[in-house]
Amino acid sequence: MKTAIVTGSASGIGAATVMELSKRGWSVVINYSKSAADAKKVVDKCRDAIAVQADVGEDADCRRLAQAALDKWGRIDALVNSAGTTKFVKHPDLEGLSADDFLRIYRLNVVGPFQMARACAAALKVSKGAVVNVSSVAALLGTGSSVAYAASKAALNSVTLSLARVLAPEVRVNAVSPGYVDTPWQAKGLGAERAKQAAAHYSTLVPLKDYARPEDVAETIAWLIEGARQVTGEIIYVDGGMHISTPR
Repeated sequence: MKTAIVTGSASGIGAATVMELSKRGWSVVINYSKSAADAKKVVDKCRDAIAVQADVGEDADCRRLAQAALDKWGRIDALVNSAGTTKFVKHPDLEGLSADDFLRIYRLNVVGPFQMARACAAALKVSKGAVVNVSSVAALLGTGSSVAYAASKAALNSVTLSLARVLAPEVRVNAVSPGYVDTPWQAKGLGAERAKQAAAHYSTLVPLKDYARPEDVAETIAWLIEGARQVTGEIIYVDGGMHISTPR
């Protein structure tokens, strides 16, 4: 049975991804940093899963997370870097972000995925596995929850290209770039009512006239892991077409 590690998988896109992979017969490691109760709920919805607490910004935790999969199943076939963070600051508010905000966001959104890929690289090469990084259309458009967030996702895209080159030919590395996704993260950051308004507004801007659900992104991730044999170093947009929308 193949095994996947999905970081930040106690809720949102990460949780949807482990449940999608579990449905397809995978063993899954559910990673969380603080929300043990939420992680337990996700474990209960999967057929063969363990929950492991780890802060992916810490290299020792990344290596411990990889080892947990190896100790349990003896292999790692896929790594999905879904853990991330932001600070909701309107882009014109230049005083709303500090250097520490940038460093905190980069620590989880860029350094974390790099460290996880490094921790899993040897096992992934043995299994001829795949890595999928969860990026954002904000990386391309310079939009999203803050300037720092958009910049971190652009950096993650660069890391994706570098890793795709250096881990080949055994390991494929790609990224998915969602637009607005209906997750608890949005409701927590914006408030429930503003998140609902943001989703509705987003739907008016994109060609498909709708926003993504976590399951939409999870299905794309699963395709990149299980299929897509000749796809590496790609940024796949799951954004309803936002990246091709005419600016308004």
